[in-house]
Amino acid sequence: MPDHRLTFVLGGARSGKSRHAEELISRHQSPWTYIATAQAHDDEMRLRISEHRARRDGRWVTLDAPFDLAGAVAALPDGVPALIDCLTLWLSNRMLDGGDPERGVAELIDALSVRRGPCFVVSNEVGLGIVPDNALARRFRDEQGRLNQRVAAIADEVVFMVAGLPMKVK
Repeated sequence: MPDHRLTFVLGGARSGKSRHAEELISRHQSPWTYIATAQAHDDEMRLRISEHRARRDGRWVTLDAPFDLAGAVAALPDGVPALIDCLTLWLSNRMLDGGDPERGVAELIDALSVRRGPCFVVSNEVGLGIVPDNALARRFRDEQGRLNQRVAAIADEVVFMVAGLPMKVK
């Protein structure tokens, strides 16, 4: 496998995105850094977070970055493989907190662009379903689509996950 600097893994819910990104990063020497963007606001999300944590052993260092993802990326030591999971929750966190998505995305793109070391970024493709029935959901879908396009543009490799199967897009 070529040593890509930035690999972008996206797909629908429960498509196998995180597991695939974990498999890709495991091809690099540990320790690996897992940058988590989820927040445990309810029992269902606590369970999801717990399931993800259970897959990681002592070779992982976990950083929580529900809002300042660009800062977390910029603080990573050079050469350390990192996995960001996921952009969808990060964008949702920022939008619901009143943060400016455009500024946050620009900062993240800048941080990813200068990152030295393998980086695996996970995101949901949210634009394949029906048009949401409310303005906030439509704005989120549009912002997520723009974010995904910007990350894909700077990525060395883009993988789209369908039913657990990776499809190389770039």
